[in-house]
Amino acid sequence: MSTRFPFTAVVGQQDLQLALLLNAVAPNIGGVLVRGEKGTAKSTAVRALAALLPQVEVVAGCRFSCDPASPDPTCPDGPHTGEGAEARDARMVELPVGASEDRLVGALDIERALAEGVKAFEPGLLAAANRGILYVDEVNLLHDHLVDVLLDAAAMGASYVEREGVSVRHAARFLLVGTMNPEEGELRPQLLDRFGLTVEVAASREPDERVEVVRRRLAYDDDPAAFAARWADEERGVRQRIVAARELLPKVRLGDGALKQIAATCAAFEVDGMRADIVMARTATALAAWDGRSDVLAEDVRQAALLALPHRRRRNPFDAPGLDEDKLDQTLEESAGDDDDPDPDPDGPGGGGGGGQPSPSPEEGPQGGDAGAQPEAGEDGEPQPSAGGAGEQAPARAAEPFRTKALTVPGVGAGAAGRRSRARTERGRTTGALRPRGALTKLHLAATVRAAAPHQRARGRSGPGLVLRRDDLRQAAREGREGNLVLFVVDASGSMAARQRMSAVKGAVLSLLLDAYQRRDKVGLVTFRGTAAEVALPPTSSVDAAAARLESLPTGGRTPLAAGLLKAHDVLRVERLRDPSRRALLVVVTDGRATGGPEPVALAGRAARLFGAESVASVVVDCESGPVRLGLAGRLAEELGGTAVTLDELRADAIAGLVRDVRGTTSRRAA
Repeated sequence: MSTRFPFTAVVGQQDLQLALLLNAVAPNIGGVLVRGEKGTAKSTAVRALAALLPQVEVVAGCRFSCDPASPDPTCPDGPHTGEGAEARDARMVELPVGASEDRLVGALDIERALAEGVKAFEPGLLAAANRGILYVDEVNLLHDHLVDVLLDAAAMGASYVEREGVSVRHAARFLLVGTMNPEEGELRPQLLDRFGLTVEVAASREPDERVEVVRRRLAYDDDPAAFAARWADEERGVRQRIVAARELLPKVRLGDGALKQIAATCAAFEVDGMRADIVMARTATALAAWDGRSDVLAEDVRQAALLALPHRRRRNPFDAPGLDEDKLDQTLEESAGDDDDPDPDPDGPGGGGGGGQPSPSPEEGPQGGDAGAQPEAGEDGEPQPSAGGAGEQAPARAAEPFRTKALTVPGVGAGAAGRRSRARTERGRTTGALRPRGALTKLHLAATVRAAAPHQRARGRSGPGLVLRRDDLRQAAREGREGNLVLFVVDASGSMAARQRMSAVKGAVLSLLLDAYQRRDKVGLVTFRGTAAEVALPPTSSVDAAAARLESLPTGGRTPLAAGLLKAHDVLRVERLRDPSRRALLVVVTDGRATGGPEPVALAGRAARLFGAESVASVVVDCESGPVRLGLAGRLAEELGGTAVTLDELRADAIAGLVRDVRGTTSRRAA
């Protein structure tokens, strides 16, 4: 077994270490979500935590780690009546992002269950993680059907395996720890709320600290055992402190004053439900026990808020998690009771740490400046060119987003699970039956019986049971929804540069991005202006990154429409090689004008016909305005083989027939 990097040797991640240790002291806090850029010791710290956890007492031979003091009465290996107990190390089970549902919950042998009436159950990862740690690296990339299973297990503390009326239940209480890079996409809100605490991590910008990180890592790589031995005393000290804090935890007093501060803080930050209040109370109690105190102080409440609330406060999907610490301090001060709890001290223990940073207000940019400040307008109402270059204007702010109706790709795909287009999936409504390829997972009972029925006499059936063979089994074919690649091609030329108009265009694209976020799509962004096109954002699951690039998009110059379409065609070609099963939806946002170079209109038409020839589903958002309209966007849509909608028609209450139009156009093209 390889030697793990010591927990106490991790440099510069005090908030992460504290959140993990608090969950080791009080597992009912609910786990930790670690958000941060790659290469920040997220996985290293989580894997090192398991070595610090105290041993657990389990029923000897039980595959589900039942507690001898209170065994699970429904344990598949039970009932347990006085079997011997044994102590073992706490387990840390890793859930791979690409795991199957059977790997997570366990597998039931359907053939033996039907033919012999035997519950032959092979436990999954949830059983192995019971009374331990379940670790999910890149948890934001976890497939939706696995997220659903995790939500059920986390809510009920048990896992259920159902196969055509045959069911198995076992305990599944675990400490859920997830790590993620926000650039690769966000978590579903339901799963996000299941994590008790959240921590933002980033690489240190201090040269001395970075030097120490490299020095320790190199020393560990050269001789892991010797490096771990040098940190053995520190590891032993932390392990003993966890045990002591667990023993003290039931004796910690959570006074009315602290409870009032917790309730006032959750109300001030408008968190939904009561889970945040409960998690804050448990975290503050664990903080007191960790410090060896029997009373919860205001500083514990403050630190608990910084760890438990950033991912629960109400925010738009593209807002970064975080808390306004000035507002937090003011709320704690105003809600301080008459008990002995001291006023919160931002410079005291826990005052400088936390699970979030102040978030800029919607009117402020990332540096606290006024993101809405715009250049002086000329006499015609148009903004003057910025210093960024001739003909280039400062970015316009996006208008308020609105709800759009779904744009779907016609046909039935087989891509990654999502919520946009029809697809053959492991979950969803049953549409038919087929012979299984490999292990049977979703039995189609009626089709199986129909396949076996004609052979019963030849097989010598004499009793009431059905004589089954492997060839009789039928897999249920199911249809659900998939996520698509939504590639935005946005015209940023001078013809789109009127500030009010570009603001409306950005608002429309932002609305479509919000829709893509909710439907679990990948998104990409291609822009064109001047003399060329560029990939502003390669296809990614991070819709937040696309929104940020859109907000900073400058405008000005000519309209190289053909260059934009050709660049988009290249992006789709590469993505088709990387992920052949993910279908694409092209969204072109333009007024349809094409300028610059020889025969720009004809060249744009030829580029558009490339998409039509490959049956790429496409929508053109027509941004043309004014009393006189040329209808160029509509012609572009015809060349693409797609459909065109205006900005007004893009709203949910105005495009009821859009999906039908997209499908109808595609069907006519196929014919």
